Amino acid sequence: MDVGIKPSTPMDIEHLYGKHHGWLKGWLCNRVGNSADAADLAQDTFMRMLTLRQLPVLREPRHYLVTIARGLMIDKARRQTLERAYLEVLAARPEPLEVSPETYHLIIESLLAIDALLDGLGARTRQIFLLVQLEGLSYVQVGRQLGLSVTTIKNHLGKAMMQCIRLMDD
Repeated sequence: MDVGIKPSTPMDIEHLYGKHHGWLKGWLCNRVGNSADAADLAQDTFMRMLTLRQLPVLREPRHYLVTIARGLMIDKARRQTLERAYLEVLAARPEPLEVSPETYHLIIESLLAIDALLDGLGARTRQIFLLVQLEGLSYVQVGRQLGLSVTTIKNHLGKAMMQCIRLMDD
């Protein structure tokens, strides 16, 4: 394909463009299935060549153009795959809930009560309660993480649950 390298000039690329652009666009259209994408990719192929410091001396310019165009098609396919995956994740997200002012007030009150409850617990009991309730760890996992027995974990959680019951009675 390449027999040497010489500094590229706009005239070299202009000549290559004039001679092979139509052919490349047709070649791309057969592969991507529509003329708009083919035109974009053909244009991008020549734009890529403009960024070269030196243009290779080409015996088979079409082979060189196809090599660049294939790389651009792969890049485009990867980008489209990422975009589709991102849109699928966005579509799978639940719609944001509209919360009435009354519900909002109740949520804030509940959070303040939970905060007061947690503040009323000792540091170790609070830590155990949060590990079990928020992080979903089992008693055994919490015991291993904190270096405590399962019985100790149960005792601390019993204290925390009693605080919850007292809070509900208020």
